[in-house]
Amino acid sequence: MMGTRNEIHAISTGKQSIEKLTAIAATIHPFVDAIHIREKSRSAIEIYHIVEKLADKEVPLSKIIINDRADVASACKVNGVHLAHHSLPIRPVKKQFPGLRAGYSCHSPDEALTAEQEGADYLFYGHVFPTKSKPGLPPKGLDQLREVCRLVQIPVIAIGGVNVENLQDIKLAGARGIAVMSGFFEAADPYQAAKQMFQVMNRTGGIW
Repeated sequence: MMGTRNEIHAISTGKQSIEKLTAIAATIHPFVDAIHIREKSRSAIEIYHIVEKLADKEVPLSKIIINDRADVASACKVNGVHLAHHSLPIRPVKKQFPGLRAGYSCHSPDEALTAEQEGADYLFYGHVFPTKSKPGLPPKGLDQLREVCRLVQIPVIAIGGVNVENLQDIKLAGARGIAVMSGFFEAADPYQAAKQMFQVMNRTGGIW
């Protein structure tokens, strides 16, 4: 996880039942490197139960990342925690939970540099392209993605409006992977959606 290879991150929508969320995650996990439990309205015990259900469905804990709740991530012994501007600061999280990888969602070059200096292991940057999850907000675009990738040494994962048609542009901008939310969790066929993304990213002579 989070090594030199380029990665596919799947992010839950926060809109699905635990049963549907865990069923989709179990279906797509062979094709993704990380599954983010991004369930802002759920309690700690509910998130804990989600991880239990995923483990029961043989989703490796090494693929699971919990958003915001470093305490729950540590208790569940998953791979990491993903932080944002409203979360605890990166540095004390890394100090208190040294076994967790810590990602951070940033939206500007300055924010990306600060997160790297604070000890983030990787960054989400976006939204790069228009996305229905951010209505009315203009996308950051490929030029800003390219600038962030140039400024920091840690992996930058592109998020927002990612699809198979724009993977080449994302790669050329310097990103080390992609993050997908509705494209997997709201797809008519999540298995095929994840499989196609995986195949395009990993085909012989492919883009990455």
